[in-house]
Amino acid sequence: MLKHYLGSSSDIFGLIGALTTGIIAFKVAVGLFRFLSVHFVSKILPLSANLKKAGSWAVITGSTDGIGKAYAEQLAARGINVVLISRTLSRLTDMAKEIEEKYKVQTLIIAADFTQGNIYEDIKSKLQNLDISVLVNNVGMSYEYPEYFGDVDSPTFVQDMLHMNCTSVAKMTEIVLPCMLKKRCGYVINIGSSAGTNPVPFLALYSATKAFVSTFSNALQHEYGSKGITFQCIVPYFVVSKLSKFRYPSLFVPSPTTFVKNALNTVGILTHTTGYWAHEIQDIFMPWVPIYFVKAAFLTARSKALKRKQTSSKTE
Repeated sequence: MLKHYLGSSSDIFGLIGALTTGIIAFKVAVGLFRFLSVHFVSKILPLSANLKKAGSWAVITGSTDGIGKAYAEQLAARGINVVLISRTLSRLTDMAKEIEEKYKVQTLIIAADFTQGNIYEDIKSKLQNLDISVLVNNVGMSYEYPEYFGDVDSPTFVQDMLHMNCTSVAKMTEIVLPCMLKKRCGYVINIGSSAGTNPVPFLALYSATKAFVSTFSNALQHEYGSKGITFQCIVPYFVVSKLSKFRYPSLFVPSPTTFVKNALNTVGILTHTTGYWAHEIQDIFMPWVPIYFVKAAFLTARSKALKRKQTSSKTE
């Protein structure tokens, strides 16, 4: 009987092992199929959403540099008029002229400082008569360099980052949502960060604000997905920009244009994605990287930044 029992147990464990292997193989196959279809096949076949059908205007915050600028240009290249919102009026004016001449679309510029909480009535009044297809919540700020939270030398640091990284996302969404609900169509693209998925020591507040962006986006997708509105959260790793401080593109650090071209191909297919095929590969391995190594890397970056700062102050 004992032999019979052990034999039966072996069969059961063998079955469990086979089922587990099958499930893992199935998930890998689905993941590979999704990866290839989203990041490569979609460049050939029209799998992603036709954003122009949802309306004639796109609104982009933080639109004069980096990822925000690339979204404005790529949406204009698709024949969509663009509302450019950023802090500096002169840069907005120059960019609007450039986009109008190159892509033959209309532009509207709104100068706004997203570290302030009293800007939204003005923005709302200027957007109220527009047929908005897409909102790209891109504006954001990070640390000057990795630092202990209590040692950041700025009296407005916490308030500024919360306003820019969190309040802006919620308030801009609140402004465009009624228009999209009325026509049961629209796309809200929120630019988060891999730092919101994987907590980053010495960028604690930035990491937390980007976690807010991710959670907010995912919750709203469940609330409004059945009403024709798509909320997409993009959680990239490093992209060439002033924010990231990377100056030159590489395989895993794309230029903003390369990144956004890839990310736009995922709209209507994925609601939560890194946005870029090489970042998807990074994202597979990051959960297995011990937090100790992340902490050590940012401590090293902090030390180098402080040395540069000290050297700079001595030469002034």
